Amino acid sequence: MDEKLQKVLANLGYASRREIERWISDGRISVNGEPATLGDRVTENDDIVVDGRRVQRKAEQKATRVLVLNKPIDTVCTRDDPEGRPTVFTLLPRLYHDRWIAVGRLDINSSGLLLFTNNGELANRLMHPSYEIEREYAVRVLGQVSPDTIKKLETGVELDDGTAKFVTICDAGGQGANHWYHVTLKEGRNREVRRLWEAVGHKVSRLHRIRYGPVQLPRSIKPGRQEELDSSTTDLLLELVGLPKQEKKQVDVSKQRRGKYQKKRRK
Repeated sequence: MDEKLQKVLANLGYASRREIERWISDGRISVNGEPATLGDRVTENDDIVVDGRRVQRKAEQKATRVLVLNKPIDTVCTRDDPEGRPTVFTLLPRLYHDRWIAVGRLDINSSGLLLFTNNGELANRLMHPSYEIEREYAVRVLGQVSPDTIKKLETGVELDDGTAKFVTICDAGGQGANHWYHVTLKEGRNREVRRLWEAVGHKVSRLHRIRYGPVQLPRSIKPGRQEELDSSTTDLLLELVGLPKQEKKQVDVSKQRRGKYQKKRRK
């Protein structure tokens, strides 16, 4: 049975489908000795090479793991930053023969919840606009916000890349020139929250993501720290985007790995 090349590599944990499509366009992937092209489909017998290294196809599907990270301000969401800035990937536990994939991004001046998984297909679906996964943010803005402005943000504002709006806006209090709101979106365009507020004349002074789909950022996770989701919450994410739950054997392996990592940290 053949499958799309980007889906196969995503399922093996190389990156999200969209990222792998960029790798194909950049000529970083070959199939059976020929440069890969968008739309290529592969079988188990095809020879795939990424960045000069042959892809080892796994006989057994690995256990899906998901991490929640509380991203601190002044860290970037790339693996390697040419400017040498701190990257969120240095805050994650090391994986052997696998890799963490970020589910979406937060800009350098934003903080809060980031999800990471070793399942490329899960990452791709959680980010894809067609699944309409809700994101919730705590936002501090400058200046008094009128009811008409709130209504405009809920009905639609024209941005450079099309119309955008908040699904909900809730007043979260504040004093003086600063005021907090909790807002939700069902997509993840670049800097969308900040651009929406700026389009109606209000600058965002703080932006903190507090929820991604059903996953809430626990207060116990301090900035720069991370925690692995339990198997039931991971299954909830898989079901949310139409992927099957994990087999019990896979879940046990995930718990085993997590236990070993926690023991090392206690030492």
